[in-house]
Amino acid sequence: MAASSAHAAVVMVIPKMATGAADSNGTTAAATRAAFAPSEWGDYFITYDPPLAQRSEEWMREKAEELKQRVQKMFVFEDGSVAGAVALVDTLERLGLEGHFREEIAAAITRIQLAGQESTGFVGGSDAHDLGVTATRFRLLRQHGLWVSTDVFDRFRDGDGNFSASLSSNTDDPRILLSLYNAAHMAVPGDVDAVLDNARFFARRCLEAMAKGELLSPAAEQVARALDHPLPRFTGLLETMRYVAEYAQEVTHDGTILELARLNSNLMRCLHLRELTALSIWWRDLYDTVNLRYARDRMVEIYFWSCGMIPEEELSRARLMFAKTFGLVSILDDTYDVHATAEECLSLTQAMQRWDESAVPVLPEYLRILYIKTLSTFKEFEDLLEPHEKYRMSYAKKAYQLQAEYYMQEAQWSSDKYRPSFKEHEELCGKSCDLIMLNLVALMGYGASATKELFEWAFAIPDVVRAGTQIGRFLNDISSYKLGKNKKDLPSGVECYMMEKCVTGEEAVAAIATMIEERWRTMNKACMEMDRALLPVAQLVANIARSNEVIYLCGRDGYTFGSHIKDLVTALFLDPIPL
Repeated sequence: MAASSAHAAVVMVIPKMATGAADSNGTTAAATRAAFAPSEWGDYFITYDPPLAQRSEEWMREKAEELKQRVQKMFVFEDGSVAGAVALVDTLERLGLEGHFREEIAAAITRIQLAGQESTGFVGGSDAHDLGVTATRFRLLRQHGLWVSTDVFDRFRDGDGNFSASLSSNTDDPRILLSLYNAAHMAVPGDVDAVLDNARFFARRCLEAMAKGELLSPAAEQVARALDHPLPRFTGLLETMRYVAEYAQEVTHDGTILELARLNSNLMRCLHLRELTALSIWWRDLYDTVNLRYARDRMVEIYFWSCGMIPEEELSRARLMFAKTFGLVSILDDTYDVHATAEECLSLTQAMQRWDESAVPVLPEYLRILYIKTLSTFKEFEDLLEPHEKYRMSYAKKAYQLQAEYYMQEAQWSSDKYRPSFKEHEELCGKSCDLIMLNLVALMGYGASATKELFEWAFAIPDVVRAGTQIGRFLNDISSYKLGKNKKDLPSGVECYMMEKCVTGEEAVAAIATMIEERWRTMNKACMEMDRALLPVAQLVANIARSNEVIYLCGRDGYTFGSHIKDLVTALFLDPIPL
């Protein structure tokens, strides 16, 4: 990370600020930027011909089924050791294999939870006193929505509440400290005695010292990655992409699990490339037909985002609906933000509320095709839904109409040169950042787990949804301040905070970073308190937030500036994966 500081006993990661002109208060004003750059990829994935695979897809699927049966037998823990159950679940999830063992993992998580109760006899030997096992168990349970007290760490702290210095004595193996650091990011508001804050500060300080030494691979890569993206806040698909190769280097790796992980990664690559090719063809036709060259051409980056948000193989329909809607609303956003006049914005908003081709004549000529394409795309979505799923369309359509209203309000503020308060900015821009609407569109493509009750709950914007979207909004605000914004854009949240509090840009960014941390804690808590039937929404929102942490790492903007994440796109979709 670029820099870090302790704030309220929490380690905050703050990106370096761009150099700009200082105003009369000594604060730094954000710069403006020129028109959007062209796509980094062009038609690459339309014409891309993947290299000949080592094995056919049919062979890989048959072999994977055979290996899955062997891995299932590993869930029988004959010695009753909690360490074995924790290690197996953690390994399978990091390798992206959890979708193949949902029932087995659910049963193992129940046993791991019971390990904290002496009457179960599930805790074997000194496992309960091992910090690595304790920390990983704590993280897994909280990530699965199960409450576990921070008291489990008391045995590793001294009389003053500090973690023992002896825990950092093994400078060659950072795995225990990594486990503690990752666990600390499952904090919730009001965790007593700041146990996890202390754990986070202690582990980060030790890991940073290790990183300056001579750590060997894969420990060096894992430490560097965790300092940027703690495991609970990192996109699972990218963790899998890195960890498959790292797992092979671990002395204790299991050959069957490794082979299955490599096969699964290759099979997912085949699926991703099929989807990306289809989306690229669809997008090129749309983008060229609407002919709005002021808008961002970013389908490859959108699909990268989609895969991080919806990684499950069986949710292809949701992934494609999400990506197509993201593309449409991105053009809509750029129309309001950088091109349309106030009058044109108003006519576009009115047409969106009518949602009928009879509204086409009210639009300026250059926006008519975009409007028609929007209606036809949503009609295609509806045709893909089963009869009992058709009701979902009304939620997605209403959310899209609200999106236009939010954009209109922003455009009005910009036209009036209105300076919103930070609270006003947070309320409106938290809704206008698309993620609430896109969350509903993604759910529309889910299977039976997406019930009507789930849509009602998500549409009401509960705390977990609000917190997740605010994380994205705040990260984007930091990026806009660092990289500059378009001339018509509203002041970013950073600028609003600077003006309202009379502070410098660096101080405003630090304050907003603290707010991001608070929203993560709110999401963590909500996931442990909600009805289990609502978890699909919570998992989607958490995945959106994780993807945003990648897109906006250290103040970059991997969507607007595709070059910022080109190496990640290449690694995920193009770099060879050994079998």
